[in-house]
Amino acid sequence: MLLSLEGATVRFGGRAVLDAVGLDVAEHEVVCVLGPSGSGKSTLLRAVAGLQPLDEGRVLLDGRDQAAVPAHRRGVGLMFQDHQLFPQRDVAGNVAFGPRMRGASRAARRERVAELLDLVGLPGAAGRSVAALSGGEQQRVALARALAPRPRLLMLDEPLGQLDRSLRERLVGELRELFGRLGTTVLAVTHDQGEAFALADRVVVMREGRIAQTGTPLEVWRRPADAFVARFLGFDNVVAAEVGGTAAATPWGTVPVPADAPRGSRTLLVRPAGVRVVAPGEGLRCTVVSRAFRGTHVTVRLQPRDAPRLEAACALRSAPGVGDEVGVEFDAEEVVVLG
Repeated sequence: MLLSLEGATVRFGGRAVLDAVGLDVAEHEVVCVLGPSGSGKSTLLRAVAGLQPLDEGRVLLDGRDQAAVPAHRRGVGLMFQDHQLFPQRDVAGNVAFGPRMRGASRAARRERVAELLDLVGLPGAAGRSVAALSGGEQQRVALARALAPRPRLLMLDEPLGQLDRSLRERLVGELRELFGRLGTTVLAVTHDQGEAFALADRVVVMREGRIAQTGTPLEVWRRPADAFVARFLGFDNVVAAEVGGTAAATPWGTVPVPADAPRGSRTLLVRPAGVRVVAPGEGLRCTVVSRAFRGTHVTVRLQPRDAPRLEAACALRSAPGVGDEVGVEFDAEEVVVLG
């Protein structure tokens, strides 16, 4: 295992912002740590980098405890959200900084700069001023600089957080392809689940300094560990339920559940795709209170009488309008009984 955290704990003012975290990252794996502000994800990154000492626990790289190893000798690369490029240096000077600190020759530095600028899509930009670059171009230079010393582990702190949505979506695909081509081991933190799911082999969801769930993007999306994870991922249809057999008693009435669902007092998630809008008079009676165009579908907010609101994903041509009275039925395939 390239990176292992064992009981990693960091306290600020007596409060554990990183609380006995255990995490392994294999060589060539891309792991994204996901969580809201204050969940401890950036502190975790700083602890691995050696910028934040642990109060308890260990950070191991290649099985070696890093407690006595200073940040500049850990062999990890770190790329921050705000780039932190050197404004007095041109693009080549920024990218060559790491190899120069490691004693690489001028010719070797020049070759490495050209190689990386080509990889990140900025060929011929070596002599440009960083102040003249766009935000996306600065992001690419920061990535090239982080990769230049050939770190064993590349760590990204909200790498695309300052970019507009369309550029962010394009770059995350390019990063995924680049890391796969280079075989780079990556530990990234973000609050954006779309970014994490597109980039990662494995997602780690954090809450209040602890790991709430870990798994592949598909595993986490299909089966959130609990109500916190489900709501953080953007699911609103989460309620208490009493599960028995193939159905559950909920504030929305009887909702079908998968046959293998655990029984008893549980928390139920109904994905928007599992809320089927039908003709008035059928199923649960609801009023449409809002709707939002999402490109491939329309998200409709529904208000039942004396029950929590529901969110449904409707086809573009069949989405009801605000104020319409509709019925709702549920699809068991889109119902998850949370742990």
